[in-house]
Amino acid sequence: MPAPGEPGGRAADARDAPPGAGRGDLVHNRVAMLRAERRISRREFAEAIGVHYQTVGYLERGEFNPSLHLALRIARFFEVPLEFVFSLDEFPRIGPQGG
Repeated sequence: MPAPGEPGGRAADARDAPPGAGRGDLVHNRVAMLRAERRISRREFAEAIGVHYQTVGYLERGEFNPSLHLALRIARFFEVPLEFVFSLDEFPRIGPQGG
């Protein structure tokens, strides 16, 4: 039986997170930035990587950590290395710094 978020499986979402997977297990990502740069809607992106569009929202808000398989599909979609999209450390903010 395919795992959630994988081809042939149902779309992964925040309910698929293992018990105890809280903010301490957060994987930071640049999905929203990459998607916005390429002017791709959540629905278009979700369809391309094989998940429900709400899963993309959960992912972008940091409410869902993708499986390794899904993370690799996302990096392939954007044609960038995996570590450019995902990190255990927060990415530096881009743009004007409020002060």
